[in-house]
Amino acid sequence: MKSASTLHGHRRSVRPGTVIHFWLHYQPPLHWPALLGFLAARAIAGVEKVEAGGYVRSVVQGHRQGLVQVRQACGHRLKVTVQGVGSASLAGLLARVRRVFDLDADLYRIERQLRSDALMAKLIDRRPGLRVPRGWDAFEQSMRTVLGQQISVAGAITLAGRMVAGYGQALSAPLQAVSGLTHVFPRAQAIAAADLSGLGMPRSRAATLSTLARALLDDPQLLRPERDLEAWVQRLCRLRGIGPWSAHYLALRQMGAADALPLGDVALIKALRLLEGPQAQLAQRAQAWSPWRAYAAQHLWASLN
Repeated sequence: MKSASTLHGHRRSVRPGTVIHFWLHYQPPLHWPALLGFLAARAIAGVEKVEAGGYVRSVVQGHRQGLVQVRQACGHRLKVTVQGVGSASLAGLLARVRRVFDLDADLYRIERQLRSDALMAKLIDRRPGLRVPRGWDAFEQSMRTVLGQQISVAGAITLAGRMVAGYGQALSAPLQAVSGLTHVFPRAQAIAAADLSGLGMPRSRAATLSTLARALLDDPQLLRPERDLEAWVQRLCRLRGIGPWSAHYLALRQMGAADALPLGDVALIKALRLLEGPQAQLAQRAQAWSPWRAYAAQHLWASLN
């Protein structure tokens, strides 16, 4: 029942267990069906779900479990419903929602520049206001990225569900009852110490998950945003099991690098060749989309649905 701008004045009045509503404004357009479709296809069982036109997930903020639900509202706003989160964590939580849903993107500028390319103009006409969804946090997105190496989205989400069931913390009974969710995503400590070979993936990939979890524990700022995208990618590729695809995908989803593009992505190559013919070369075509290649990639991925 409050806008994000009134948050400061209400911090002390929020009690544990309170259900509170906020409205986050954004600059239109925003293609809500595409956002929900992306999240639905990647929803990890027990942690998040898309239903009745909205997205809900379990969270941990300030060592407390909670729930966040996001729906589209009138007047170029998203309605965010929060439960179980302490007052001191609300500002950070709402900032995270803005980031995950890419609400601060200057879509007018981005789409105007991308429209100079005929293919992008056509794709933007299909889905005006397409955003680039971001990861909920650095650790979760890093695990999702490694789980998705060289397999389908559905396969990666199946593995993520097994990880959650095996190593995630159970959601409190009251929050389970109101949401139908069961867990919060595992913590880095749990994955760093675990033998993940039983999840049903190659041993090398299981080792990469553990390596990346330990790296993030050693350096919580490992995936911090940087202006120099290529230097960021090169730094990540020094980690065993992380190659250019994983690094660029993390740059796109976690760092929020607007020009990140995983050139070796099979789905991107497939989408481009379906649209422009079997001889189309992604690296060559992508030159016209800079500095907004991440948004171009999102349009290509969306064209496959």
